[in-house]
Amino acid sequence: MATLIAIGAGIAVLTGIGAGIGIGIATGKATEAIARQPEAEGKIQRNLLLGCALAEATAIYGFVIGLLIIIMLK
Repeated sequence: MATLIAIGAGIAVLTGIGAGIGIGIATGKATEAIARQPEAEGKIQRNLLLGCALAEATAIYGFVIGLLIIIMLK
């Protein structure tokens, strides 16, 4: 049973991979956009930070679910 709990928690924590990829792509695109239109830097940066915060929140939720799986099912 402990093995299944560890596998479930590991799968839940893998949401961090998706968040990392998403943040990397968004940052790259924002850098390109700022390079093309420097006058729009404020709007681009604001949207980038909001998007990164939402992507990071999904990683944190996955981490919390992984911890809950380990703690509650032990």
